[in-house]
Amino acid sequence: MGSSVGATQDASGSELRIGVLAMQGDFAEHIRHLEAVGARAIEVRTLAQLEGCDGLIIPGGESTTIARLLIAFDLMEPLRARIRDGLPVWGTCAGAIMLAKHVPALDRPPIGVMDITVDRNAFGRQIDSFEADLDVTGIEGGPLHAVFIRAPVLRDLGPAVEVLAQLEDGRVVACREGVLLATSFHPELTEDSRFHGLFVRLVREARAHEEQRQVATS
Repeated sequence: MGSSVGATQDASGSELRIGVLAMQGDFAEHIRHLEAVGARAIEVRTLAQLEGCDGLIIPGGESTTIARLLIAFDLMEPLRARIRDGLPVWGTCAGAIMLAKHVPALDRPPIGVMDITVDRNAFGRQIDSFEADLDVTGIEGGPLHAVFIRAPVLRDLGPAVEVLAQLEDGRVVACREGVLLATSFHPELTEDSRFHGLFVRLVREARAHEEQRQVATS
């Protein structure tokens, strides 16, 4: 796993708090990687915990279950509102499905904030899981080893969406729209923390930009 870079702080010295939605899925693995890159990780299950975060990871799991739990815990609309206000969010696998505006055959509405279409289980069932080495825009140090489990494919990307990684056949498996990230694969299931480091940098930059905006308008 990548080495720690010390306590992650913004330009003012305030500690950044990265939340991980901890209702279902492999949230503990994400927390482990965030701590490895020096971030303060917070399990998020309540509105108060969500409001205390500078960024949020929505982990893999089962997308329909995550959607139902967000509704049951009265977090769906508050989360949409925070994203509209600029909260950086990274969705992995099922989390990427939740971020997409268009998800065919999902029985509950997703959060619906990224201008992408996501095809669920696009590579087949669990038995069809696979691994691949990817070149990822914004990540140095060589290819990133990626684990795909019942993975979705990201397609029909809007004009503001940037491709971060593709398979050899051209299918998109990681993208970014502003402060939103989506990955088809599971970086948390490897010993490589570089993608978590990328997200922490994005959160830090978003926090600095917001502080500059507040100073300019005060």
